[in-house]
Amino acid sequence: MKAILALDQGTTSSRALIFDHAGSILASAQQEFTQHFPKPGWVEHDADEIWRTQEKVALDAIAKSGLVATDIGAIGITNQRETTVLWDRQTGHPLAPAIVWQDRRTAPTCEALTKSLHAEGVAEKTGLIIDAYFSATKIAWLLDHVPHARARAARGELACGTIDSWLIWKLTGGKVHATDVSNASRTMLFNIHTLQWDEYLLALFNVPRTVLPEIVSSSGLIGNAASSNALNGLPIAGVAGDQQAALFGQGCHRAGLAKNTYGTGCFMLMNTGIKPMRSQHRLLTTVAWRIGSTTSYALEGSVFAAGAAVQWLRDGLGMISNANEIEALAASVPDSGGVVMVPAFAGLGAPHWNANARATLQGLTRGSTKAHVARAALEAIAFQSAELAHAMNQDAGLALAELRVDGGASVNNLLMQIQADVLGVPVVRPRITETTALGAAYLAGLAVGFWQSQAEIAAQWQRERTFSPATTSEQTAKVMATWQRAVARSKDWVQE
Repeated sequence: MKAILALDQGTTSSRALIFDHAGSILASAQQEFTQHFPKPGWVEHDADEIWRTQEKVALDAIAKSGLVATDIGAIGITNQRETTVLWDRQTGHPLAPAIVWQDRRTAPTCEALTKSLHAEGVAEKTGLIIDAYFSATKIAWLLDHVPHARARAARGELACGTIDSWLIWKLTGGKVHATDVSNASRTMLFNIHTLQWDEYLLALFNVPRTVLPEIVSSSGLIGNAASSNALNGLPIAGVAGDQQAALFGQGCHRAGLAKNTYGTGCFMLMNTGIKPMRSQHRLLTTVAWRIGSTTSYALEGSVFAAGAAVQWLRDGLGMISNANEIEALAASVPDSGGVVMVPAFAGLGAPHWNANARATLQGLTRGSTKAHVARAALEAIAFQSAELAHAMNQDAGLALAELRVDGGASVNNLLMQIQADVLGVPVVRPRITETTALGAAYLAGLAVGFWQSQAEIAAQWQRERTFSPATTSEQTAKVMATWQRAVARSKDWVQE
């Protein structure tokens, strides 16, 4: 074995990376796919397009690497979580567009369940807050709105799952319907204590067990790819949701270590060890991974719009032509000039959990320029993450010593400096920022003996740059107070 292939299926693109034993990237390929917004608050993907792009970039990466299939020890999969696909077991075709994690169509259902006093029971079993973000109400919606779906599901004709399940099904030619514990823990149907689908939850959300995948460990042989191309026969040996994979790839293998991933959304996770820790500050308790007989847990804070705010400046307003331009534009002014952006395009995630919030631009004057708006967008990403870190510190009962960062926007030096300033702790960027894909590779490689231990993997982590705080606590308190005032005004904008 010379390398491990990681499939990184994200919200806006499908990617494939090949890693050698040192954790270095030998080759990579990426392809964006279409985002569909059929109604306000609805976000959909074409699951077939996801599969086509994912298969293509995998083959492209292998071709670029100069390796042959026998050089590749295993496939690791990491994926956008909560996004839900319903498909026909016989044909392997999806029966409807995939409902994306950002989609809010089931928010009224979630609000009704919360008002019916089910929130505590759901939180105790799942570690989650009842919200349209998670998969349970998406599955129920598909079964209720696709013609004859419930009857067909009862007959065992349909399969449903998150994107990892969909990719495993397609890779194995329909022979394996499985999901790992980390992805299962994001469905709102999975009991994080028993590590099984929960009968109470299945009944509450009206989801039949017949459509759900088998639950497997994050590291271990799941099946083999069955195709007529270079993927044929490769073992699928590692699976984890994108944020848990990034936590693993960052070497956060022991309690107290935390990372923040800056992608379409922003996701901060802290490893809390082998026992689930219930949050008192509206964070999520989630399964980090299961390796062998050991399950690790994490606290998680989810920001719905991080890179999405920059994409909106590019695609919605035309202020920039490329996302990479925002750093120079934002750096052309010393501050935001009083402009505050609250990027609640799909509501607010942790710790607010306000589905009816909407994005706002506040503090505008005739002197405000696009540079001020650009800087406000970067500050919004950092402010939202700072709220998560504060809640996490209180839950865990310890002060964060440093924050490890990854994801596309972590290469933005201005954003990382702003983040260090508002957190008041060093922000550390690793040498390899592709930690999501790297985490999937590590989990797969562990299963096939490419790497021998978690200690060996953790030793490979190297820092590339540290951003130290450069502002006073008084300055930080002032800007965070202004941010919180703006957030309060964005809440409950959508009213029945």
